[in-house]
Amino acid sequence: MKIVVLAGGTSTERDVSLSSGAMIYRALKSRGYNAILLDVYLGYEWEEGKQNNIESIFDQDRDWAGELGSISEQNPDIEQVKAMRPDGEKNFFGPNVIRLCQASDAVFMALHGENGENGKIQACFDLMGITYTGTDYVSSALAMDKGISKELFICHGIPTPAYIRFQKGQEKKERISFPCIVKACCGGSSVGVSIAETEMEYERALAEAFQYDDEVIVEQYIDGREFSVGVMEGKALPVIEIAPLEGFYNYKNKYQPGATVETCPARISPEKTRELQKYAEEAFTALRLKNYARMDFMMNGKGEVFCLEANTLPGMTPTSLLPQEAAALGMSFEELCERILEAAVR
Repeated sequence: MKIVVLAGGTSTERDVSLSSGAMIYRALKSRGYNAILLDVYLGYEWEEGKQNNIESIFDQDRDWAGELGSISEQNPDIEQVKAMRPDGEKNFFGPNVIRLCQASDAVFMALHGENGENGKIQACFDLMGITYTGTDYVSSALAMDKGISKELFICHGIPTPAYIRFQKGQEKKERISFPCIVKACCGGSSVGVSIAETEMEYERALAEAFQYDDEVIVEQYIDGREFSVGVMEGKALPVIEIAPLEGFYNYKNKYQPGATVETCPARISPEKTRELQKYAEEAFTALRLKNYARMDFMMNGKGEVFCLEANTLPGMTPTSLLPQEAAALGMSFEELCERILEAAVR
């Protein structure tokens, strides 16, 4: 099978996406797939004399992962990336990306954040008849918007922290008591997320969140333990507990090896395990998700659980959670990638 692994882009999670893409690409190559790795924004320029032979692109004996580098502690400089594409404002897709995706049997989506997870690329692929991994454009959009996700959680009886949402410039009449969580409404990888304990920290957190989105969520702070539960084709995986050594599970703690202690299966009672898995499966259904996703949870000192959000294209990096959950079932990273791909093709 000819597979395009699609990564990169222009979101704040670009570096994470490139790392996910490299691992997925190498996993699929090891399983015998004719896979190539493309940056969705920068694309691929044909080599001289190969413009009319797309098949030869998939048959090249080369390491497409190349030198992608490691994930830094800071967000990538997206303006530098955009400067590499003078025509980027007219067409998000880089040179020949669509042609190669159409020539493939399937696209493995290794994109994270804006455009990759908000449903726009999925809608485009649906119109062009391109098969891809992950959920469709409607459920992508629902899950990307944290406010809509929480509304659906409440409608389906899935516990979630109390919250308010408001847009930039809107008067802030309602309040969530301190401490509270401030986050960009449609962000990911904890970019633009802060804990505020004072009025000064609150205003600073709002200013930061509004750098990434015109709408923010202010959420009840849950003091307790953090968990995540992957779901594949509607069935929950083992629960994983996340315990950062310092602070909360922010961008640095997510992607710097050794910054967080992750325990899978989580050391909780069988009853709590079933409860978290049940809510994860219900969130999967409420958001109309398909293929696979990952749900994040908090549990307070009383043992009450709260669903925070859903991730429709979970990270597939060396420190990512979903591969660790699959490994707890005896599933290798290569097998996980192949199962995701096979489900999409079916």
